[in-house]
Amino acid sequence: MFLGRVVAEGEPLWLDADRAWALALADVEADTCPECRQPWSEATAAEAEFGYDSALIRCHACTTSASAVRAYQDKGGKAEGLHVRLTRRTTD
Repeated sequence: MFLGRVVAEGEPLWLDADRAWALALADVEADTCPECRQPWSEATAAEAEFGYDSALIRCHACTTSASAVRAYQDKGGKAEGLHVRLTRRTTD
């Protein structure tokens, strides 16, 4: 975890380098698809239309979560505001 630097009394909270890194990150995030995390500028270019391969994978934790929500909804439960807490099973 990044905790940053210790700011002494009289020192600015953000240094020039801190601001430059924050602005650079904002630029990267603004050019990133929220779904696949690929850069918009590359992934939306016409020449990239056939430039990606994909593979389907299953997250077993998400499958368990989705199944629990579906079962809840099938019994008439409302999904609005519903959160699922997953815990990993242990083998003893």
